[in-house]
Amino acid sequence: MKIVSFILAVLLLYSCRKDEIIDPLENTQNEDLSAYQEIASINLGGLGAAEITAFDPSTDRLFAVNNSAENKIDVIDISDPANIKVIKSISMLPYGGYVNSVAVYDGKLAAAIESSNKQALGKVVIFNTSTYAEIKSVDVGALPDMVTFSNDGKYILSANEGEPSNDYLNDPEGSVSIIKVSDYSVKTINFSAFEGQLAALSAKGFRIFGPGKNFNKDIEPEYITVSDDSKTAYVTLQENNAIAEIDIITGTVKKINSLGFKDYSLEINAIDASDRDSKIAFSAYNKVFGMYMPDAIAYYNYNGNPYLFTANEGDSREYAAFTEMKRVSAVSLDAVNFPTAATLKTDAAIGRLNITTTLGDTDGDGDFDALYSLGARSFSVWDATTGTQIFDSKNELDKKAADLNIYDDARSDDKGVEPESITIGRVGNKTIAIVGLERADAFAIYDITIPTAPVFVKMYKTGDAPEGVLFIPASKSPINQSLIVVSSENDGLVKIYKTVKL
Repeated sequence: MKIVSFILAVLLLYSCRKDEIIDPLENTQNEDLSAYQEIASINLGGLGAAEITAFDPSTDRLFAVNNSAENKIDVIDISDPANIKVIKSISMLPYGGYVNSVAVYDGKLAAAIESSNKQALGKVVIFNTSTYAEIKSVDVGALPDMVTFSNDGKYILSANEGEPSNDYLNDPEGSVSIIKVSDYSVKTINFSAFEGQLAALSAKGFRIFGPGKNFNKDIEPEYITVSDDSKTAYVTLQENNAIAEIDIITGTVKKINSLGFKDYSLEINAIDASDRDSKIAFSAYNKVFGMYMPDAIAYYNYNGNPYLFTANEGDSREYAAFTEMKRVSAVSLDAVNFPTAATLKTDAAIGRLNITTTLGDTDGDGDFDALYSLGARSFSVWDATTGTQIFDSKNELDKKAADLNIYDDARSDDKGVEPESITIGRVGNKTIAIVGLERADAFAIYDITIPTAPVFVKMYKTGDAPEGVLFIPASKSPINQSLIVVSSENDGLVKIYKTVKL
Protein backbone atom coordinates (compact mmCIF):
# COMPACT_ATOMS: atom_id res chain seq x y z
CA MET A 1 0.00 0.00 0.00
CA LYS A 2 2.85 2.40 0.83
CA ILE A 3 4.50 1.69 -2.53
CA VAL A 4 1.24 2.39 -4.40
CA SER A 5 0.79 5.66 -2.51
CA PHE A 6 4.34 6.71 -3.29
CA ILE A 7 3.90 5.96 -7.00
CA LEU A 8 0.66 7.92 -7.11
CA ALA A 9 2.33 10.89 -5.42
CA VAL A 10 5.19 10.86 -7.93
CA LEU A 11 2.76 10.65 -10.84
CA LEU A 12 0.83 13.57 -9.43
CA LEU A 13 3.95 15.68 -9.15
CA TYR A 14 5.07 15.03 -12.71
CA SER A 15 1.59 15.58 -14.11
CA CYS A 16 1.74 19.21 -12.91
CA ARG A 17 3.28 22.03 -14.88
CA LYS A 18 6.71 23.05 -13.66
CA ASP A 19 5.47 26.17 -11.87
CA GLU A 20 2.77 24.16 -10.06
CA ILE A 21 4.96 21.37 -8.67
CA ILE A 22 4.56 21.09 -4.92
CA ASP A 23 7.49 19.98 -2.84
CA PRO A 24 6.17 16.88 -1.00
CA LEU A 25 8.09 17.84 2.15
CA GLU A 26 6.64 21.36 2.07
CA ASN A 27 3.16 19.93 1.69
CA THR A 28 3.51 17.85 4.86
CA GLN A 29 4.66 20.77 6.98
CA ASN A 30 1.42 22.55 7.86
CA GLU A 31 2.42 25.41 10.13
CA ASP A 32 0.50 28.18 11.85
CA LEU A 33 1.23 31.44 10.00
CA SER A 34 -0.03 33.46 12.95
CA ALA A 35 2.22 31.81 15.52
CA TYR A 36 5.80 32.60 14.48
CA GLN A 37 8.10 33.13 17.46
CA GLU A 38 11.66 34.34 17.78
CA ILE A 39 13.89 31.37 18.62
CA ALA A 40 17.35 32.93 18.25
CA SER A 41 19.10 36.28 18.06
CA ILE A 42 22.70 37.24 17.51
CA ASN A 43 24.36 40.68 17.57
CA LEU A 44 26.94 41.16 14.83
CA GLY A 45 28.22 44.51 16.06
CA GLY A 46 25.68 47.34 16.11
CA LEU A 47 24.98 49.92 13.42
CA GLY A 48 25.59 48.60 9.90
CA ALA A 49 26.48 45.14 11.15
CA ALA A 50 23.52 43.18 9.82
CA GLU A 51 21.92 44.14 6.52
CA ILE A 52 21.37 41.22 4.14
CA THR A 53 21.67 37.47 4.66
CA ALA A 54 21.79 34.43 2.38
CA PHE A 55 21.47 30.77 3.35
CA ASP A 56 23.41 27.76 2.09
CA PRO A 57 21.41 24.55 2.72
CA SER A 58 24.38 22.31 1.93
CA THR A 59 26.32 23.61 4.94
CA ASP A 60 23.51 25.04 7.12
CA ARG A 61 25.37 28.33 7.09
CA LEU A 62 23.97 31.83 6.98
CA PHE A 63 26.07 34.52 5.30
CA ALA A 64 25.46 38.02 6.68
CA VAL A 65 26.63 41.36 5.31
CA ASN A 66 28.50 43.29 8.01
CA ASN A 67 29.70 46.86 7.35
CA SER A 68 30.39 47.96 10.91
CA ALA A 69 34.00 48.17 12.13
CA GLU A 70 35.31 46.18 9.16
CA ASN A 71 33.62 45.38 5.86
CA LYS A 72 33.10 41.65 5.96
CA ILE A 73 30.70 38.76 5.60
CA ASP A 74 29.96 36.90 8.81
CA VAL A 75 29.31 33.17 8.56
CA ILE A 76 26.70 31.91 11.04
CA ASP A 77 26.17 28.25 11.83
CA ILE A 78 22.41 27.63 12.06
CA SER A 79 22.46 23.83 12.04
CA ASP A 80 20.66 24.24 15.36
CA PRO A 81 18.53 27.35 14.63
CA ALA A 82 17.84 27.93 18.32
CA ASN A 83 21.59 28.10 19.10
CA ILE A 84 23.36 30.02 16.39
CA LYS A 85 26.95 31.27 16.37
CA VAL A 86 29.44 33.06 14.15
CA ILE A 87 32.08 30.59 12.96
CA LYS A 88 33.98 32.68 10.42
CA SER A 89 34.30 36.14 8.91
CA ILE A 90 35.31 36.75 5.31
CA SER A 91 37.10 40.09 4.97
CA MET A 92 36.05 42.36 2.12
CA LEU A 93 39.05 44.68 2.54
CA PRO A 94 40.96 43.19 -0.43
CA TYR A 95 38.04 43.94 -2.75
CA GLY A 96 36.99 47.56 -2.14
CA GLY A 97 34.38 49.30 -0.04
CA TYR A 98 31.08 48.19 1.46
CA VAL A 99 29.61 44.81 0.69
CA ASN A 100 25.97 45.50 -0.15
CA SER A 101 24.39 42.14 -0.90
CA VAL A 102 24.95 38.39 -0.89
CA ALA A 103 23.33 35.43 -2.64
CA VAL A 104 23.92 31.66 -2.56
CA TYR A 105 23.45 28.87 -5.08
CA ASP A 106 24.89 25.34 -5.12
CA GLY A 107 27.86 25.97 -2.83
CA LYS A 108 28.66 29.37 -4.32
CA LEU A 109 28.40 32.66 -2.44
CA ALA A 110 28.16 35.81 -4.56
CA ALA A 111 28.90 39.16 -2.91
CA ALA A 112 28.20 42.60 -4.38
CA ILE A 113 30.98 44.98 -3.32
CA GLU A 114 31.20 48.66 -4.14
CA SER A 115 34.52 50.32 -4.88
CA SER A 116 36.27 52.36 -2.19
CA ASN A 117 35.59 55.16 -4.70
CA LYS A 118 31.82 54.74 -4.80
CA GLN A 119 31.49 56.00 -8.38
CA ALA A 120 34.08 53.58 -9.79
CA LEU A 121 33.32 50.07 -11.04
CA GLY A 122 32.35 47.61 -8.34
CA LYS A 123 32.83 43.88 -8.08
CA VAL A 124 30.88 40.69 -7.68
CA VAL A 125 33.12 38.19 -5.91
CA ILE A 126 32.22 34.50 -5.78
CA PHE A 127 33.34 32.35 -2.85
CA ASN A 128 33.08 28.66 -1.96
CA THR A 129 30.53 28.28 0.85
CA SER A 130 32.46 25.41 2.46
CA THR A 131 36.07 26.61 2.26
CA TYR A 132 35.40 30.38 1.87
CA ALA A 133 38.04 30.44 -0.86
CA GLU A 134 37.62 32.94 -3.66
CA ILE A 135 36.41 31.34 -6.86
CA LYS A 136 36.29 34.42 -9.07
CA SER A 137 36.23 38.21 -8.89
CA VAL A 138 34.27 39.99 -11.63
CA ASP A 139 34.13 43.72 -12.41
CA VAL A 140 30.59 45.08 -12.71
CA GLY A 141 28.97 48.53 -12.86
CA ALA A 142 29.27 51.28 -10.27
CA LEU A 143 27.77 50.64 -6.84
CA PRO A 144 26.44 47.08 -7.14
CA ASP A 145 23.61 47.27 -4.62
CA MET A 146 21.98 43.87 -4.98
CA VAL A 147 23.07 40.49 -6.32
CA THR A 148 21.11 37.34 -7.10
CA PHE A 149 21.41 34.03 -8.93
CA SER A 150 19.01 32.94 -11.61
CA ASN A 151 16.86 30.02 -10.47
CA ASP A 152 18.83 27.56 -12.59
CA GLY A 153 22.13 28.89 -11.22
CA LYS A 154 23.51 29.66 -14.68
CA TYR A 155 23.64 33.42 -14.18
CA ILE A 156 24.51 35.94 -11.49
CA LEU A 157 22.90 39.37 -11.81
CA SER A 158 23.77 42.60 -10.04
CA ALA A 159 21.80 45.84 -9.88
CA ASN A 160 24.39 48.61 -10.16
CA GLU A 161 22.85 51.76 -8.72
CA GLY A 162 25.45 54.22 -9.97
CA GLU A 163 24.79 57.00 -7.43
CA PRO A 164 26.43 60.40 -8.04
CA SER A 165 29.15 61.92 -5.91
CA ASN A 166 28.09 64.42 -3.26
CA ASP A 167 29.04 67.34 -5.51
CA TYR A 168 27.27 65.69 -8.48
CA LEU A 169 30.38 66.09 -10.62
CA ASN A 170 30.74 62.32 -11.04
CA ASP A 171 27.52 60.49 -11.83
CA PRO A 172 28.09 57.01 -13.30
CA GLU A 173 25.50 55.18 -15.36
CA GLY A 174 23.02 52.94 -13.65
CA SER A 175 23.34 49.44 -15.05
CA VAL A 176 22.71 45.72 -14.65
CA SER A 177 25.52 43.18 -14.93
CA ILE A 178 24.80 39.64 -16.13
CA ILE A 179 27.50 37.12 -15.26
CA LYS A 180 27.56 33.73 -16.99
CA VAL A 181 28.58 31.26 -14.29
CA SER A 182 30.04 28.70 -16.72
CA ASP A 183 32.99 30.97 -17.56
CA TYR A 184 32.33 34.08 -15.42
CA SER A 185 32.09 36.29 -18.46
CA VAL A 186 30.10 39.46 -17.81
CA LYS A 187 27.85 41.74 -19.82
CA THR A 188 26.93 45.08 -18.28
CA ILE A 189 23.96 46.83 -19.86
CA ASN A 190 22.43 50.28 -19.53
CA PHE A 191 19.00 51.63 -20.48
CA SER A 192 19.94 53.92 -23.38
CA ALA A 193 17.62 52.12 -25.82
CA PHE A 194 14.64 53.72 -24.06
CA GLU A 195 15.82 57.33 -24.06
CA GLY A 196 13.54 58.06 -27.01
CA GLN A 197 10.55 56.98 -24.93
CA LEU A 198 11.22 59.44 -22.11
CA ALA A 199 8.16 61.63 -22.77
CA ALA A 200 5.79 58.66 -22.84
CA LEU A 201 7.37 57.13 -19.75
CA SER A 202 7.30 60.42 -17.83
CA ALA A 203 3.61 60.87 -18.60
CA LYS A 204 2.99 57.69 -16.61
CA GLY A 205 5.15 58.63 -13.61
CA PHE A 206 8.71 57.84 -14.70
CA ARG A 207 11.33 60.29 -13.35
CA ILE A 208 14.57 61.58 -14.82
CA PHE A 209 15.76 64.48 -12.68
CA GLY A 210 18.66 66.23 -11.01
CA PRO A 211 21.59 68.26 -12.35
CA GLY A 212 22.03 67.55 -16.05
CA LYS A 213 18.98 65.23 -16.30
CA ASN A 214 20.98 62.55 -18.09
CA PHE A 215 18.86 59.52 -18.98
CA ASN A 216 21.49 56.83 -18.49
CA LYS A 217 23.10 58.42 -15.44
CA ASP A 218 19.82 59.19 -13.68
CA ILE A 219 18.49 55.63 -13.82
CA GLU A 220 19.33 53.83 -10.57
CA PRO A 221 18.65 50.05 -10.45
CA GLU A 222 17.92 48.87 -6.92
CA TYR A 223 16.76 45.24 -6.74
CA ILE A 224 16.31 42.21 -9.00
CA THR A 225 13.98 39.23 -9.13
CA VAL A 226 14.11 36.45 -11.73
CA SER A 227 11.35 34.47 -13.44
CA ASP A 228 10.96 30.78 -12.68
CA ASP A 229 12.37 29.79 -16.07
CA SER A 230 15.49 31.96 -15.50
CA LYS A 231 14.98 33.80 -18.79
CA THR A 232 13.70 37.14 -17.53
CA ALA A 233 14.82 39.54 -14.81
CA TYR A 234 12.70 42.32 -13.34
CA VAL A 235 14.60 45.26 -11.88
CA THR A 236 13.26 48.03 -9.68
CA LEU A 237 14.42 51.50 -10.70
CA GLN A 238 13.58 53.03 -7.35
CA GLU A 239 14.31 56.74 -7.75
CA ASN A 240 12.78 56.56 -11.23
CA ASN A 241 9.48 55.02 -10.03
CA ALA A 242 9.63 52.15 -12.51
CA ILE A 243 10.36 48.47 -13.13
CA ALA A 244 12.54 47.29 -16.01
CA GLU A 245 12.26 43.90 -17.72
CA ILE A 246 15.46 42.29 -18.98
CA ASP A 247 16.06 39.32 -21.26
CA ILE A 248 18.81 37.48 -19.41
CA ILE A 249 19.89 35.27 -22.32
CA THR A 250 20.38 38.11 -24.81
CA GLY A 251 21.36 40.69 -22.22
CA THR A 252 18.89 43.31 -23.44
CA VAL A 253 16.34 45.56 -21.75
CA LYS A 254 12.91 44.61 -23.10
CA LYS A 255 10.76 47.30 -21.50
CA ILE A 256 10.42 49.87 -18.75
CA ASN A 257 7.09 50.11 -16.92
CA SER A 258 6.28 53.38 -15.16
CA LEU A 259 4.37 52.76 -11.94
CA GLY A 260 2.26 55.90 -11.70
CA PHE A 261 1.11 57.46 -8.44
CA LYS A 262 -0.96 56.56 -5.39
CA ASP A 263 -3.91 58.87 -4.76
CA TYR A 264 -4.07 60.05 -1.16
CA SER A 265 -7.44 61.71 -1.71
CA LEU A 266 -9.02 58.27 -1.34
CA GLU A 267 -10.05 57.27 2.18
CA ILE A 268 -8.68 53.75 1.66
CA ASN A 269 -5.25 55.33 1.14
CA ALA A 270 -5.49 57.88 3.98
CA ILE A 271 -2.15 58.74 5.64
CA ASP A 272 -0.87 60.13 8.90
CA ALA A 273 1.22 63.01 7.52
CA SER A 274 2.35 64.80 10.68
CA ASP A 275 5.07 63.92 13.15
CA ARG A 276 4.18 66.86 15.40
CA ASP A 277 0.48 66.51 16.14
CA SER A 278 0.98 64.20 19.15
CA LYS A 279 -1.34 61.59 17.69
CA ILE A 280 -1.74 59.01 14.96
CA ALA A 281 -4.58 60.11 12.72
CA PHE A 282 -5.21 59.00 9.13
CA SER A 283 -6.67 61.54 6.72
CA ALA A 284 -7.21 61.87 2.99
CA TYR A 285 -5.91 64.89 1.07
CA ASN A 286 -6.84 66.13 -2.41
CA LYS A 287 -4.07 66.58 -4.96
CA VAL A 288 -1.60 64.69 -2.75
CA PHE A 289 0.06 61.57 -4.16
CA GLY A 290 2.67 58.96 -3.35
CA MET A 291 5.29 57.70 -5.78
CA TYR A 292 5.53 53.90 -5.43
CA MET A 293 9.34 53.82 -5.87
CA PRO A 294 9.82 50.18 -4.80
CA ASP A 295 12.95 48.80 -3.19
CA ALA A 296 12.66 44.99 -3.06
CA ILE A 297 10.75 42.97 -5.64
CA ALA A 298 9.69 39.30 -5.78
CA TYR A 299 8.37 37.12 -8.62
CA TYR A 300 5.45 34.71 -8.30
CA ASN A 301 4.03 32.56 -11.10
CA TYR A 302 0.45 31.52 -10.39
CA ASN A 303 -1.33 29.24 -12.85
CA GLY A 304 0.92 30.43 -15.65
CA ASN A 305 0.40 34.12 -14.88
CA PRO A 306 3.51 36.03 -13.70
CA TYR A 307 3.12 38.57 -10.90
CA LEU A 308 5.55 40.98 -9.28
CA PHE A 309 5.38 41.92 -5.59
CA THR A 310 7.02 45.20 -4.58
CA ALA A 311 7.85 46.86 -1.25
CA ASN A 312 7.06 50.50 -1.95
CA GLU A 313 9.67 52.17 0.24
CA GLY A 314 10.49 55.38 -1.62
CA ASP A 315 13.86 57.15 -1.66
CA SER A 316 15.10 60.69 -2.25
CA ARG A 317 18.21 62.25 -3.70
CA GLU A 318 19.91 64.27 -1.00
CA TYR A 319 23.37 65.53 -1.89
CA ALA A 320 25.37 68.67 -1.17
CA ALA A 321 24.84 69.80 -4.77
CA PHE A 322 21.20 68.76 -5.08
CA THR A 323 18.40 67.96 -2.65
CA GLU A 324 14.95 67.33 -4.05
CA MET A 325 12.95 67.35 -0.81
CA LYS A 326 11.06 70.16 0.90
CA ARG A 327 8.26 70.22 3.42
CA VAL A 328 4.81 71.32 2.27
CA SER A 329 5.03 74.26 4.69
CA ALA A 330 8.03 75.58 2.73
CA VAL A 331 6.45 75.70 -0.74
CA SER A 332 3.76 77.79 -2.41
CA LEU A 333 0.48 76.02 -3.17
CA ASP A 334 -1.81 76.80 -6.08
CA ALA A 335 -4.81 78.69 -4.73
CA VAL A 336 -7.31 76.93 -7.00
CA ASN A 337 -6.16 73.39 -6.32
CA PHE A 338 -5.49 74.07 -2.62
CA PRO A 339 -8.17 76.55 -1.48
CA THR A 340 -7.38 75.82 2.19
CA ALA A 341 -3.62 76.16 1.74
CA ALA A 342 -3.06 78.03 5.01
CA THR A 343 -4.65 75.23 7.01
CA LEU A 344 -2.96 72.48 5.00
CA LYS A 345 0.47 73.98 5.66
CA THR A 346 0.13 73.71 9.44
CA ASP A 347 1.93 70.99 11.38
CA ALA A 348 -1.39 69.39 12.30
CA ALA A 349 -2.25 68.82 8.61
CA ILE A 350 0.40 68.18 5.93
CA GLY A 351 2.81 71.03 6.61
CA ARG A 352 5.42 68.56 7.82
CA LEU A 353 5.02 66.15 4.88
CA ASN A 354 8.18 65.79 2.81
CA ILE A 355 7.57 66.13 -0.92
CA THR A 356 9.72 66.18 -4.03
CA THR A 357 10.26 69.51 -5.75
CA THR A 358 10.79 67.74 -9.10
CA LEU A 359 7.06 67.21 -9.68
CA GLY A 360 3.87 69.12 -9.06
CA ASP A 361 4.30 72.52 -10.71
CA THR A 362 2.39 71.43 -13.80
CA ASP A 363 1.92 74.89 -15.34
CA GLY A 364 5.40 76.19 -14.50
CA ASP A 365 4.21 79.25 -12.59
CA GLY A 366 6.27 78.59 -9.46
CA ASP A 367 3.57 77.16 -7.19
CA PHE A 368 2.60 73.54 -6.71
CA ASP A 369 -0.58 72.28 -8.38
CA ALA A 370 -0.13 68.81 -6.87
CA LEU A 371 2.10 67.30 -4.20
CA TYR A 372 4.14 64.11 -4.55
CA SER A 373 5.61 62.32 -1.53
CA LEU A 374 8.10 59.47 -1.58
CA GLY A 375 6.98 55.87 -1.37
CA ALA A 376 3.47 54.50 -1.03
CA ARG A 377 3.53 53.08 2.53
CA SER A 378 2.40 49.77 1.08
CA PHE A 379 3.26 46.71 -0.95
CA SER A 380 1.79 46.11 -4.39
CA VAL A 381 1.14 43.28 -6.83
CA TRP A 382 1.69 43.98 -10.54
CA ASP A 383 0.90 41.95 -13.64
CA ALA A 384 4.41 41.23 -14.93
CA THR A 385 3.20 41.05 -18.53
CA THR A 386 1.20 44.27 -18.74
CA GLY A 387 2.63 46.29 -15.84
CA THR A 388 -0.88 46.83 -14.48
CA GLN A 389 -1.31 47.11 -10.72
CA ILE A 390 -3.42 44.19 -9.50
CA PHE A 391 -3.38 44.92 -5.77
CA ASP A 392 -2.13 47.47 -3.28
CA SER A 393 -2.22 47.13 0.50
CA LYS A 394 -3.42 50.76 0.69
CA ASN A 395 -2.85 51.98 4.28
CA GLU A 396 -3.22 48.60 5.96
CA LEU A 397 0.42 48.28 7.01
CA ASP A 398 0.39 51.65 8.76
CA LYS A 399 -2.92 50.92 10.45
CA LYS A 400 -1.92 47.44 11.62
CA ALA A 401 1.27 48.87 13.09
CA ALA A 402 -0.75 51.55 14.86
CA ASP A 403 -3.12 48.91 16.25
CA LEU A 404 -0.10 47.08 17.71
CA ASN A 405 1.37 50.32 19.13
CA ILE A 406 4.51 49.92 17.01
CA TYR A 407 3.82 52.68 14.50
CA ASP A 408 6.62 55.27 14.64
CA ASP A 409 4.80 58.61 14.55
CA ALA A 410 8.14 60.37 14.12
CA ARG A 411 8.23 58.96 10.57
CA SER A 412 4.74 60.13 9.60
CA ASP A 413 6.15 63.08 7.67
CA ASP A 414 8.37 60.75 5.64
CA LYS A 415 7.27 57.26 4.57
CA GLY A 416 5.27 55.79 7.43
CA VAL A 417 6.22 52.21 8.27
CA GLU A 418 8.49 52.24 5.20
CA PRO A 419 8.11 48.83 3.53
CA GLU A 420 11.59 47.95 2.30
CA SER A 421 11.95 44.21 1.83
CA ILE A 422 9.66 41.52 0.50
CA THR A 423 10.10 37.81 -0.08
CA ILE A 424 7.80 34.94 -1.00
CA GLY A 425 7.67 31.44 0.49
CA ARG A 426 5.61 28.29 0.68
CA VAL A 427 4.34 27.03 4.04
CA GLY A 428 2.29 23.85 3.81
CA ASN A 429 -0.41 24.52 1.22
CA LYS A 430 -0.12 28.28 1.61
CA THR A 431 2.01 30.77 -0.29
CA ILE A 432 3.02 33.77 1.77
CA ALA A 433 4.61 37.17 1.31
CA ILE A 434 6.80 38.52 4.11
CA VAL A 435 7.11 42.31 4.11
CA GLY A 436 9.88 43.98 6.11
CA LEU A 437 8.92 47.33 7.65
CA GLU A 438 12.01 49.40 8.33
CA ARG A 439 10.44 52.10 10.52
CA ALA A 440 7.98 49.90 12.44
CA ASP A 441 10.79 47.44 13.27
CA ALA A 442 8.56 44.60 12.19
CA PHE A 443 7.57 42.25 9.39
CA ALA A 444 4.10 41.41 8.17
CA ILE A 445 2.91 38.10 6.79
CA TYR A 446 0.28 37.98 4.05
CA ASP A 447 -1.42 34.90 2.65
CA ILE A 448 -0.95 35.29 -1.11
CA THR A 449 -2.11 31.82 -2.12
CA ILE A 450 -4.40 33.80 -4.42
CA PRO A 451 -1.93 36.52 -5.49
CA THR A 452 -4.60 38.90 -6.75
CA ALA A 453 -6.20 39.03 -3.28
CA PRO A 454 -3.55 38.97 -0.50
CA VAL A 455 -4.87 38.60 3.04
CA PHE A 456 -3.14 40.04 6.10
CA VAL A 457 -2.19 37.37 8.66
CA LYS A 458 -0.06 38.97 11.37
CA MET A 459 2.70 41.47 12.13
CA TYR A 460 5.81 40.55 14.15
CA LYS A 461 8.41 42.70 15.93
CA THR A 462 12.06 42.57 14.86
CA GLY A 463 15.31 44.34 15.61
CA ASP A 464 15.87 48.02 14.80
CA ALA A 465 15.36 48.84 11.10
CA PRO A 466 15.03 45.44 9.40
CA GLU A 467 16.87 45.57 6.09
CA GLY A 468 16.74 41.97 4.92
CA VAL A 469 14.03 39.33 5.21
CA LEU A 470 14.92 35.75 4.24
CA PHE A 471 12.58 32.76 4.05
CA ILE A 472 14.03 29.25 4.44
CA PRO A 473 11.53 26.60 3.29
CA ALA A 474 11.05 23.42 5.28
CA SER A 475 12.66 21.38 2.50
CA LYS A 476 15.95 23.27 2.97
CA SER A 477 15.73 23.98 6.68
CA PRO A 478 18.05 22.16 9.12
CA ILE A 479 14.97 21.24 11.19
CA ASN A 480 12.61 20.43 8.30
CA GLN A 481 10.45 23.37 9.30
CA SER A 482 10.24 26.77 7.66
CA LEU A 483 12.28 29.61 9.15
CA ILE A 484 12.22 33.37 8.74
CA VAL A 485 15.51 35.24 9.13
CA VAL A 486 15.50 38.99 9.69
CA SER A 487 18.62 41.18 9.69
CA SER A 488 18.43 44.71 11.09
CA GLU A 489 20.92 47.41 10.14
CA ASN A 490 20.55 49.81 13.07
CA ASP A 491 21.28 47.38 15.90
CA GLY A 492 23.18 44.64 14.07
CA LEU A 493 20.79 41.89 15.12
CA VAL A 494 20.02 38.76 13.12
CA LYS A 495 16.90 37.03 14.39
CA ILE A 496 15.39 33.66 13.49
CA TYR A 497 11.70 32.85 13.77
CA LYS A 498 9.81 29.59 13.50
CA THR A 499 6.19 28.69 14.00
CA VAL A 500 4.30 25.74 15.44
CA LYS A 501 3.10 22.77 13.44
CA LEU A 502 -0.61 22.25 13.13
